Amino acid sequence: MNDNKPEVTPIERPVLTPPGGHKKVLLHSCCAPCSGEVMEAMLASGIDYTIFFYNPNIHPKKEYEIRKNENIAFAKKHNIPFIDADYDVDNWFERAKGMEMDPERGRRCTMCFDMRFERAALYAHEHGFPVLTSSLGISRWKNMNQINDCGHRAAAPYDDVVYWDFNWRKGGGSARMIEISKREHFYQQEYCGCAYSLRDTNHHRKSQGRAPIKIGVKYYGDEEENS
Repeated sequence: MNDNKPEVTPIERPVLTPPGGHKKVLLHSCCAPCSGEVMEAMLASGIDYTIFFYNPNIHPKKEYEIRKNENIAFAKKHNIPFIDADYDVDNWFERAKGMEMDPERGRRCTMCFDMRFERAALYAHEHGFPVLTSSLGISRWKNMNQINDCGHRAAAPYDDVVYWDFNWRKGGGSARMIEISKREHFYQQEYCGCAYSLRDTNHHRKSQGRAPIKIGVKYYGDEEENS
């Protein structure tokens, strides 16, 4: 018995088959909480995958580093390769010009998904990954159709890359995402990630008489431990 084997959710899982029957997948990950369930689901199906972390939208840098480093640690725990892409935040802000006041799930989010998936699809094409997928859609706060449209659009220019629009929420995926996050004591981010999301979330909190978000202080499972 290997006592060092990483803990996984003890359930019977269906065998997942990526498009074309391929077993090599590039997983674009936004954070450990969203990717935890996706990672365990693909591991259970024997899929050979690599994590691609490209999220220049995340602001401020402290928040970005917390999310990235936690994702790296969880990937290492499962011996999953991790590609740490550029934090070209200036490019992101340039592309967001004119959309600063757009609502969540609007055209600014489409731009953001496009930017991240375009880089991921290019990497998949250049490094022999026939399938690209993402953990972004597992969150109930996201518009899955919007994400999938961006994923397919990013992969379209490449004949050797397809976007896998699997619904990671189904079959209890969303609930297991929370379970894994509590088990691993993951950092619990309180806004999507970008500066405008942080601004709007704090504005909403202020309207409810709540204090602004504090970066790096809230973790899954804290409430149970303190109750």
